[in-house]
Amino acid sequence: MGKLFVVGTPIGNLEDISARGIKTLEEVDFIAAEDTRVSLKLLSRYGIKKPMVSYYEHNARERGEQILQRILAGENGAVITDAGMPCISDPGEDLVALCAENGVEVVVVPGPSAAISALAISGLATRRFAFEGFLDPKKNARKKQLEEIKEDRHTLIFYEAPHKLLATLEDMLAVLGNRKISLARELTKTFEEVVRTDLQGAIEHFTATTPKGEFVLIVEGAAEQRAEIPLEEAVKQVKLLQEEGLSAAEAAKTISRQTGIKKGDLYKASLQ
Repeated sequence: MGKLFVVGTPIGNLEDISARGIKTLEEVDFIAAEDTRVSLKLLSRYGIKKPMVSYYEHNARERGEQILQRILAGENGAVITDAGMPCISDPGEDLVALCAENGVEVVVVPGPSAAISALAISGLATRRFAFEGFLDPKKNARKKQLEEIKEDRHTLIFYEAPHKLLATLEDMLAVLGNRKISLARELTKTFEEVVRTDLQGAIEHFTATTPKGEFVLIVEGAAEQRAEIPLEEAVKQVKLLQEEGLSAAEAAKTISRQTGIKKGDLYKASLQ
């Protein structure tokens, strides 16, 4: 019985493939690729000549069985995607599951990931995050998905195509509120760009500038739920801080952050 190697490929710059990735692709018996024409550019760059099998969303079931039978017969195969790690928002997920169900050893050869690369340079919190991938292209279904995760305090990661970007941003603003966002496109390529703003700013920017390239959206998680207390109690806390030496404005700002009550309301009430 052979093995299936899951090999990460560059997300843009062809020099980002690892030495182990090149060695693996040179040694396997065949390579399953999402788009053989795209993958051929990478293989040609490193002088790798191997039989290729087209494996993508619409032929995954039939072609997956064929790949499995070849591996069960003793061949070693590699699965790669057009860019990045296979199996992440990618039909390679089904092939790995099929091999696992049939006792085939699956070996990972790590490589670049657009999601993690964009998160690393987003400027937003990276300790806890949730990968959501592509949202549903239909507006109602997309809004429902956003409603389901709007209370999630993890940083959220999405993929989006340029022609759908504005509609997605508008739905995010409507459902999630005006959160911070980092939009990364063309990572590792000549025209790499990262826009760090908020959702309203992103809509304004990409209304004036036509979106180009595939995007990774890194969206700030939901704010921590604040304790709800009566205005009168919050005003007492403002006055206590004033007694400790803070100005009315500084005290109102501090208690506003802690309670969610508007700073102006606290300030006015504390002066009465």
